[in-house]
Amino acid sequence: MATMIRNVGAALALAAALAACGNGEAAEGEKAKRDESVLIGPENVYVVGAEEISSGPALSGSLAAEREARVNAEAGGVVTAVMAEKGQAVRAGQVLARIDDAALQSQVISTQSAVRSAEQAVQLAARNVERNQTLEAAGAVATRDLETARNQLAAAQAQLAGARAQLANARQQQGKTTVNAPISGIVSERPVSAGSVVGMGAPMFVIVDPGSMQLEGSVPASDLSAVRVGAPVRFTVTGYPGQTFTGTVARINPAADPVTRQVPVIVSIPNAQGALVSGLFAEGRVQAESRQGITVPATAVDERGVQPAVVRVTGGKAERVPVTLGVRDPETDRVEITSGVSAGDTLLIGAAIGTTPGTPVTLRSAAAPAPAAAPAASAP
Repeated sequence: MATMIRNVGAALALAAALAACGNGEAAEGEKAKRDESVLIGPENVYVVGAEEISSGPALSGSLAAEREARVNAEAGGVVTAVMAEKGQAVRAGQVLARIDDAALQSQVISTQSAVRSAEQAVQLAARNVERNQTLEAAGAVATRDLETARNQLAAAQAQLAGARAQLANARQQQGKTTVNAPISGIVSERPVSAGSVVGMGAPMFVIVDPGSMQLEGSVPASDLSAVRVGAPVRFTVTGYPGQTFTGTVARINPAADPVTRQVPVIVSIPNAQGALVSGLFAEGRVQAESRQGITVPATAVDERGVQPAVVRVTGGKAERVPVTLGVRDPETDRVEITSGVSAGDTLLIGAAIGTTPGTPVTLRSAAAPAPAAAPAASAP
């Protein structure tokens, strides 16, 4: 009886040991299965969504003021006063500087005297004509004397007209010694100062209107059909990171450059707030076409094979999906996918696109920390 009890106990112990071994093997299998899964970080995952797709030729160039006035001296002399500095806002008609007009003032006084003399000569000749007309009617003088008096009056009137023209010209020249702003804007250059001696045509001021800017760029002749007057243009400007500006195509040059085969295009840019300034480099794209579609980073597409493909995560496993590509945007390094994936699909990008199809994939969220290393076993 004791022997039987001992045999039953041994059998139970053996069964328990076998069960424990089986459970251990199952746990080991589950752990191995988990270890086979590839952990993918958020930087290598992209969730597909519908976005606005814009296509059109690229443009780049320097910004310039759409309205600019270069003020040159219209009279020579010494600059006696300067009333505007660089960076100062001025209004149209505002006095910017004055040039010494002493010599012109003397000329004005001289021509005024000539005008008064000519006016007296005309009055005298007119009275002489009237007197000769009376005498000629009474038969006291010959008709030729009347004609002579009339000729003298005409000559005096001509001299008066000439003197008045000289006076008007002298006054006009004197008025040019006062330099006025031709447009409203901001003084960007002022190469003269009080005491400077300027000659006729010497540069004195440059005034720019910051309310509107323009970008002059060029597009290949092959892309000209995608450009039209009034088409919107989106661009970025050096010095304004993360900001996008808009303008419209204002003019298209009717002739292409014979060397580069590029066609100049002028883009008008509103700048009411004055954020943009002349001379900055800008680059952008003519928005020839805009629509909703699916775009993905270029690093999500594997184009090494016969047909482009992406690696999609479905059911926790990676699968290779052939796709059809549309337009590319080199500016943002994105590409359109017209078929093969849908909004909401999860794609692997970057180095993760090398994941073998069928491999279990575990996606780690941005907030989740990386799994900690297992602690080392302590020595017995």
